Amino acid sequence: MIFGMSIYTFTIVHTVIALIGIASGLILFYRLLMGQGLDIWNTIFLVSTVLTSVTGFGFPFTQLLPSHTFGIMSLIVLAVALAALYRFHLTGVWGKVYVGTALFALYLNCFVGVVQAFLKIPAFKALAPTQTEGPFLTAQFLLLVLFIAGGFFAAMRFGPRPAM
Repeated sequence: MIFGMSIYTFTIVHTVIALIGIASGLILFYRLLMGQGLDIWNTIFLVSTVLTSVTGFGFPFTQLLPSHTFGIMSLIVLAVALAALYRFHLTGVWGKVYVGTALFALYLNCFVGVVQAFLKIPAFKALAPTQTEGPFLTAQFLLLVLFIAGGFFAAMRFGPRPAM
């Protein structure tokens, strides 16, 4: 039992939270690319992404795994993002720091999403059974390029909104 749930139920809850984080994060990413301000999608993304990382530590383990390293990195990056947003109110360089850290946290979740897809979806697993094959590496490379390029443009477009 984990937080009063069976491992099966806990896995479903964790997965749903992660998918909400990824979906809301992609909407936020699009809004940042379009130069739009932060809104409810930002809040949904932050809450669900923090919960994804925290609940990831709820699974039983006996040694530090790569998933734990990703969770630790995500929580550190999210702490900086939250400080940029709530402590420094996105002033000065903190706006760009927020965009960079929020998108890096989203990238980490998407990276894990690709890993899980290649582990769990039979057609993908057949293409890359050990996750060292070309299709897996290509998917991860394209994801990285998308986030680097998109993150650059999102950071350039992010700024104070004119008063209405």
